[in-house]
Amino acid sequence: MLRLFLLTSESASMAELGSAPANRMCVVPERTKLQIAMTIFQFGYAGNHVILRAALNMGISKLVFPVYRNIIAVLLLAPVAYFLEKKDRPALNATFLIQFFILGFVGIASNQSFYLLGLDNTSPTFASATENAVPAVTFILATLLRLEQVHLRRKDGIAKVLGTLTSFVGASVITLYKGPSIYRPNSSPDQAKLFFSLGDANVKNWTLGCISCFGHCLCWSSWIVLQAIFLKKYPAPFSVYSFTCFFGTLQLLAIAAYIERDPQTWQVHSGGELFSILYSGMIVSGVGFAIQIWVIQRGGPVFVSGYLPLQTMLVAIMASIALGEEFYLGGLIGATLIIAGLYLVVWGKSEESKFATTKVATSFMSENNQADGTGKSSLLQALLPGSSE
Repeated sequence: MLRLFLLTSESASMAELGSAPANRMCVVPERTKLQIAMTIFQFGYAGNHVILRAALNMGISKLVFPVYRNIIAVLLLAPVAYFLEKKDRPALNATFLIQFFILGFVGIASNQSFYLLGLDNTSPTFASATENAVPAVTFILATLLRLEQVHLRRKDGIAKVLGTLTSFVGASVITLYKGPSIYRPNSSPDQAKLFFSLGDANVKNWTLGCISCFGHCLCWSSWIVLQAIFLKKYPAPFSVYSFTCFFGTLQLLAIAAYIERDPQTWQVHSGGELFSILYSGMIVSGVGFAIQIWVIQRGGPVFVSGYLPLQTMLVAIMASIALGEEFYLGGLIGATLIIAGLYLVVWGKSEESKFATTKVATSFMSENNQADGTGKSSLLQALLPGSSE
């Protein structure tokens, strides 16, 4: 019955406006799924900022931790990718393997190493705030590679450019100006032990932390754009991420094995460390980044990066509760500018999509409304009885 209703509705819609309404019926649920998926990802990733900082405060190795994290992700995703995309996955060749290796180096090894180094020398809220520059960097890279178009004579193009510039100004403010503390939560010893025994949380090297955080942003943006390009040739998102994670794990393992020679460094010493490894491996690297590459394939790189400001708010709340973290004036000003710039970019993308949809619909209607001698469109003529005579 449902199928009959859909077919009847589709025929009626085609008789009036062609296939445009039917297309809209398909697009709206798809867009909603993508939005829900990215919201879930941001909730999971926001917790990762706080949990990883706690693990670093406990003394876990910045080189060993990502090895364990990505091993868990590979073990979780590889079977799913193998069975789910068995028919869609192209045959492997040397070119694909090289591209997987590059994706692993950019998106896993370099990306996570910069992130951990930056987080260790700053704070969860700061690391999350700097990630709001990812949409602007992604937009620039996508434009240079012609994955994104900029129309400077239209308001959507101007908004995207202004938003990008504003985000960069905000990122510069965060890097160059720390400022006085504007909020210091009254945390008790019991509050500090809410989730972990946190240890020393003092900032070590703010400048190094800033540089590392923005190196992380550059790697993440590059990774998103490269995935969008590669998925056109290898349309199996879970397989792409599984191979990427596998090669990234091998690279991290080689580096960690060379530098970390002490066997004690490779041991998990507490339940908090084990929890942080499992959380990052399963929730973030496993489920989270699998969601990311799935959304990239359907919504594009700029759509994915547009949801990062949500996690900044979530991280600030979590870090204040779990870590007793302070907030600084420079971080607040910079984050505000970054979020304002991001809003302009996302608004510009939305207006660009509306313009493209309107243009296609107008063109389609113009073609179908070219009346013949009886004043009826060719589409209506085809649907009317006796049209084949």
